[in-house]
Amino acid sequence: MQSCVMNSEIVYHRDAASTSVIDFDTREFMAEMKAMTPDSLQQNEFKDFDKLPTSWISLYDLEKQEGKLSTHNQDSIKIMKKIFMKNKKENNESVGFTFKMEHFTRDDYQIMKSFNKEEKLPADQNIFNEWDGKTLVINSESFNLKNIEEALRSKSPKEEADRIPGMMGMFFRKISTTLRFENKIKSVTGQHDWLKQTDDYSVKIDYDLKAMYNKKTKLKHADEKIIIVTE
Repeated sequence: MQSCVMNSEIVYHRDAASTSVIDFDTREFMAEMKAMTPDSLQQNEFKDFDKLPTSWISLYDLEKQEGKLSTHNQDSIKIMKKIFMKNKKENNESVGFTFKMEHFTRDDYQIMKSFNKEEKLPADQNIFNEWDGKTLVINSESFNLKNIEEALRSKSPKEEADRIPGMMGMFFRKISTTLRFENKIKSVTGQHDWLKQTDDYSVKIDYDLKAMYNKKTKLKHADEKIIIVTE
């Protein structure tokens, strides 16, 4: 069942804000699940996917439409208005979904940390790395799937929730994150086996899921801090 593909992109803006997009391609997974689900149950099992529109909608508008607005805190509402989602469909069938955090500032990310304790959103861990508009400081400890695990755990039945971390390698076939800058990269200090510079404006992290969940795996390069300086 290693059939889901997750691709993220984080764009670092000159004004020290950033925009992140995380895309889940579940077409193979959905096909496998539907093949194992009786026709009589498919409508109920997959109805949540069909609720999400195919054009961008903010988390605030989505919850308001459903009459399930979870907070009246103005900071949280501000964040919800900058988080967007949309359904991906082909031939009128759901094949995944996309999640976007639009132009988040440092203050937004601080609010997001508290907000995410309750909402359990599928955000890329790398969004919390330090960015000042010129220099990005990456903590390689963020090369993990903790936020994704928590989001899946919060949506799973209690008896299955504790098994989520051990099942991540079964769910995903490929996971990568591209870090893209508006200005050209001047230097990259520090190395990690999973991170490579792909062009003058981008680096890419290709996660090794086996190594991530096998504590005995030794990486050739695994610096704790990787510093990217732009022009």
